[in-house]
Amino acid sequence: MESKKVYTFNTIGEMHKMCGLPKPEHPLVSLVDYGLVEYQTDEQEFSWIQNFYSIGLKRHMPQGKFRYGQQQYDFDEGLLSFIAPRQLMQLGIDTSTVKPTGWLLLIHPDFLWKTSLAKSIKQYDFFGYAVNEALFLSEKEEIIITDIMHSIQREYRSNIDKFSQNIIIAQIELLLNYSERFYQRQFITRRKSNHQILERLENILDDYFSNGNLIQRGLPTAQNIASSLNVSPNYLGSLLKTLTGQTTQQHIHNKLIEKAKERLSTTSLSVSEIAYELGFEHPQSFSKLFKTKTNISPLDFRQSFN
Repeated sequence: MESKKVYTFNTIGEMHKMCGLPKPEHPLVSLVDYGLVEYQTDEQEFSWIQNFYSIGLKRHMPQGKFRYGQQQYDFDEGLLSFIAPRQLMQLGIDTSTVKPTGWLLLIHPDFLWKTSLAKSIKQYDFFGYAVNEALFLSEKEEIIITDIMHSIQREYRSNIDKFSQNIIIAQIELLLNYSERFYQRQFITRRKSNHQILERLENILDDYFSNGNLIQRGLPTAQNIASSLNVSPNYLGSLLKTLTGQTTQQHIHNKLIEKAKERLSTTSLSVSEIAYELGFEHPQSFSKLFKTKTNISPLDFRQSFN
């Protein structure tokens, strides 16, 4: 079977061309009106890799499936999504549906060079979320995001001077900080679904540490757990941090220590045997983690029960 072509867009201008748009007014920053997009391809579904950031405020996307990595989503209401460079994207085009609306902010990494955002943009975890973990905006929140996007557009459309880049960078940072605030709100307000994730997390960890196969499987990773929950590692980490104040790794360690205490207090297995049973290659690593978490060594913990 012939493999489908994967387009690569290294510049914002190349993306504009695929979208049937005029050349960008600024080579490194562009705000695209979704209503003007006419994809220049006859393919019903096409894939691409873009080497720049994009922040999309989308409404009424085509009924065809939009895919980001391995995740799929139908855009049927307003939401904000974040795509980092070098991500594989797929879009199924259905021209029979309502015209999409919204805005797409494209930011090339070269624009961030030697600015405060060059490193700090990687600290915004939502650039690693799956597409079905996009941010659902309230009407007021959408107005705030749209206003900032248009402020960026007005700035790059004006006469470029020595202040232009710093002003646009400040506006992008403002947009990202508002987005982080709104995500925190979403984690809290979507309490039912998020608490279901917490319950499933506990069940998965219980199963993982109770199946007796940790010697072969090793310790679970944040990636393993996120995959079992069908969420991205970044999203799970941010959700747990907001709801519990702990990272995914800390949750894994808490469950591990819980199981270790159980084995130390109810069996005669040696510390080394328990360490191997719990997936540690080196008993010393187990003892060090146990003491870090409990302020007592495994042997001292066991002796406290005698």
